[in-house]
Amino acid sequence: MTPLIDLRSDTVTRPTTAMRRAMAEAEVGDDVLGDDPTVIRLQERVADLMGKPAACFVPSGTMANQTAIRAQTEHGDEILGHEDSHIVHYETGAPAALAGCMMRPARGERGMFDADQVQALFRPDSIHAPRTRLLLIENTQNRGGGSVWPLEQIKRVTAKGRELGMRVHLDGARIWNACVATSLKPADYARHFDTISCCFSKGLGAPVGSAVVGDRATIDRVIRFRKMFGGAMRQSGVLAAAALYALDHHYDRLAEDHENAKRLANGLADVPGLKVDPSAVETNMVFLDVDRSVGTAAAVCKKLEAVGVLVLPNTLQRIRAVCHLDVSRAAIDQTIKRIADVLCDKALA
Repeated sequence: MTPLIDLRSDTVTRPTTAMRRAMAEAEVGDDVLGDDPTVIRLQERVADLMGKPAACFVPSGTMANQTAIRAQTEHGDEILGHEDSHIVHYETGAPAALAGCMMRPARGERGMFDADQVQALFRPDSIHAPRTRLLLIENTQNRGGGSVWPLEQIKRVTAKGRELGMRVHLDGARIWNACVATSLKPADYARHFDTISCCFSKGLGAPVGSAVVGDRATIDRVIRFRKMFGGAMRQSGVLAAAALYALDHHYDRLAEDHENAKRLANGLADVPGLKVDPSAVETNMVFLDVDRSVGTAAAVCKKLEAVGVLVLPNTLQRIRAVCHLDVSRAAIDQTIKRIADVLCDKALA
């Protein structure tokens, strides 16, 4: 049987044996009552990494973003962020449904924009218009190709947002990848934001969990909305233990995923029917543009599944492949070979 290589996302990572042991041995309490010691330890650890006073452990990245939005906005407010943001595409319309907020889209290459767009899109106070209340940046930027925002650009954009009276939120689901790619610390990014979400269940390999970090008053509101949205958990120290283990043991190794992504891109750069730009690979994601002559992205993905390579269509003609701790360098070499073999078959449509 052909070994399966799963590059659909870094969310497919499975807990290691040592991580499972840490989970089994975790000291627990009741987190809703605020006395789970392992959750408390994780929250203090993440707040310290980000250089912020407080943090709240939540089940998912979507809940992290949405509780942060709800804690900093009112119904009828507007959120300014890139049109390719995860919050726009993959969080089921939650800003509108849960916070009653509109999204106002910025545009720019690789999921980024600059201060001039913030100024242009900001709405002055008016009884006729929504209040532009929250500025959003996603780093790394998923649909931008796993791209890393330059720190100087973050400084310009967030400074302009604050000048205009906005709060600023970082969707840092993969902030750990950005830090490893740039050798910056989480606090180097976080100091420019009021709130930050970060995820433990992607490249770090924990099975569940994210956190929201910020000032104490805002995090108190996040805790309230976590409860309201159904995300308050009881003996969640079992999950927090996995996140702590991941921070201790899986953080630095993210560099291996970045190296594997670059290797994959270089290996596929000359495959007929694909357009791959290795220079655009900054972290653990590789985007493959499929020529219409070989079919749609979905058709190619289906064909690749038949040879044991799992990837996902990102748009009609684009495929995303994500490297992670369950995919070795040898598996990357196998992936290159299998994709090249499949693309020799033109009957994919």
